[in-house]
Amino acid sequence: MQRPREDMIRLYTGSNSPESGSVAIVILDVKTNSANEVQGIMQIEPYLTPYKLGRPVLTGSGIPGQFDERAVDCPFVFQHNGKFYMMYVGFDGKGYQTALATSADLIRWEPLGVILRRDEGSGWDDKNIAGTWILKENRIDAPPPLKKWKGKYWLVYHAYPEFGYEEGSAKIGLAWTEDESLLTWNRPPEPIMTPEEGADWEQGGLYKECLVEHEGAFYLFYNAKNTNKGRWIEQTGVAFSEDLKTWRRYEQNPVLRVTPDAWDSGFVSDPCVLEDNGRWVMYYFGFNYKQAQEGIALSEDLLHWDKYPEPILLVGEEGSIDATFAHKPSVITHDGVLYHFYCSCRPYKEGDPTKIYGKEFRTISVAASKDLSGL
Repeated sequence: MQRPREDMIRLYTGSNSPESGSVAIVILDVKTNSANEVQGIMQIEPYLTPYKLGRPVLTGSGIPGQFDERAVDCPFVFQHNGKFYMMYVGFDGKGYQTALATSADLIRWEPLGVILRRDEGSGWDDKNIAGTWILKENRIDAPPPLKKWKGKYWLVYHAYPEFGYEEGSAKIGLAWTEDESLLTWNRPPEPIMTPEEGADWEQGGLYKECLVEHEGAFYLFYNAKNTNKGRWIEQTGVAFSEDLKTWRRYEQNPVLRVTPDAWDSGFVSDPCVLEDNGRWVMYYFGFNYKQAQEGIALSEDLLHWDKYPEPILLVGEEGSIDATFAHKPSVITHDGVLYHFYCSCRPYKEGDPTKIYGKEFRTISVAASKDLSGL
């Protein structure tokens, strides 16, 4: 399918057939001139979360020697055995490690334990390891439970070769477990994808994975940067597999590209892909080398994506918890409310429990489709 012209937007509408239970998707390219007009045409209102909680739901410990001494990052929220879980990354000044937290109400979170530790890998992943996604149900309209494949749970992550903050070109790995507590994972001796095997746009490293199973095939979305030196560009691609071992990159990658001179001119990163009655929704963040904010794109086939031209979750006003960055989405629905978790950043203030780069307070917060101020 060809992409629409720059002055047009692709409209998706759907209808259900009661007799067959199938969903018909109608696609129409329409000429448009404004962001407000595009919002109405793309029908993105059901996916918006305008009500920010305005405070962190999870912060780093600030305790010297702990995995989350300096910051927490990269939320991934899901349901498992009747509980809500968040997988997230902690930074201690040396590198990333990955942990779980649990919650009864999606607002108050209790750390559970580290699940991907340094010094437990196979050389390529024993210094700096960030888990980002566990195979789960794709639907946007319900809490997303994990799902097994061949009797196991599957977790994708990326690992950097050096100590420090995202030092070196990251590679992608796939861990598995049969442990219902999700605390013990088996990591592979080799990565499943490396930047060296990719195209020019991904030579700088591979990041933030999103694993989707659809019609018997696996889709691995990931963002990548073109270089690990100086100012780089990050864009989002996809690879395919039938067995989670052998992966084939899509020949028309990247599927989500930066827009020159726009709010996402530098990065289109951290895909969160969900399904809504036959239509696919991708939350992502855009970065213009000043601010990182959340955006949305729509697709009918997981390969051809149309971006809404403006951010849907903006940075906050000066002094707010997300005054600098509002980015790295994880989105779920519970009791009819859409919860949009993200990494929130602002300049450090005296009394904050953590500090990264010597100047930033980096936490995890949430926005929703209804007011959360009373929670």
